[in-house]
Amino acid sequence: MHHIGVLALDGVVPFELGIPARIFGAARDATGNRLYSVTTCSLDGRPVRTEADYQLTVSHDASLLATVDTVVIPPTHALGPIREEGRLPDTLRKALAAIRPGTRIVAICTGTYVLAAAGLLDGRPATTHWREADRLQRMFTSARIDPGVLFIDDGEILTSAGVAAGIDLCLHIVRRDHGSDIANEVARSCVVPPWRDGGQAQYIRRPVPDPSAPGTAPTQGWVMERLAEPITLADMAAHANVSVRTFTRRFRDEVGTSPGQWLIRQRVDLARHLLETTDWPIDLIANRAGFGTGVSLRHHLHAAIGVTPHAYRRTFRPTLVGGSAQ
Repeated sequence: MHHIGVLALDGVVPFELGIPARIFGAARDATGNRLYSVTTCSLDGRPVRTEADYQLTVSHDASLLATVDTVVIPPTHALGPIREEGRLPDTLRKALAAIRPGTRIVAICTGTYVLAAAGLLDGRPATTHWREADRLQRMFTSARIDPGVLFIDDGEILTSAGVAAGIDLCLHIVRRDHGSDIANEVARSCVVPPWRDGGQAQYIRRPVPDPSAPGTAPTQGWVMERLAEPITLADMAAHANVSVRTFTRRFRDEVGTSPGQWLIRQRVDLARHLLETTDWPIDLIANRAGFGTGVSLRHHLHAAIGVTPHAYRRTFRPTLVGGSAQ
């Protein structure tokens, strides 16, 4: 079982604090066994003041972090010197220093400040709530802050945007650890979408689109039924009965990304599902997912998640040996 430790700092935001226990706690294998254990701690083991009107009682202090496989740091509205000066209090600095090498470390929302102040984001890509992204980048210039995405997976260090983006990140971790079938089941259990298209750019305040303009959802559904077919931006615009320019603008306003990027994401997700659940040859999967060739699939899968189709299949279907599927 994979052990997760959640560090509740003073002023912690209850919603994000509860995300790891809810998402990881819902992950079960085929026989119903839990895949994760989640334990919450404070720095000193004492009750923690939350951002709301109550305190939380915990049973562990921060020594827990030296024993777990994954550490999660939710946001707090009481960052104090961390946000104002880029400096960690001694107790927090010592707690983070005790984390074992190789431990996965996850920050939700402004929890990213903690990782940056600890030097864990030097030279790394990361994200946080879009309202804090510019400040975080100015304070920690060696980090590469991307304000437009919902989360960033940089191997052992993972960060999310604000609030509900923590759900997206935790579901991504389940998907990375155990595959899309289990992640999708967790999403169904928690009544949340298994994947949200686009990034947090779609949530930044901007002029409200014309309410009389038709949406692009029908065209998205039309595309999803034809992923194996060659589909161009002109095809999508024609289905929506608008110009390419109008369709592109509406699509980006609704989804937060371009139609082309969205289409690649859908095809990559379909290819991942087929790699996990079938023993089809790579070229056949590439064809069914709309990439045409195994070379194209390898390029897009590696760009999306950093691994080849063969390596991805070995992770989730290790019993497959030999043959064209390997």
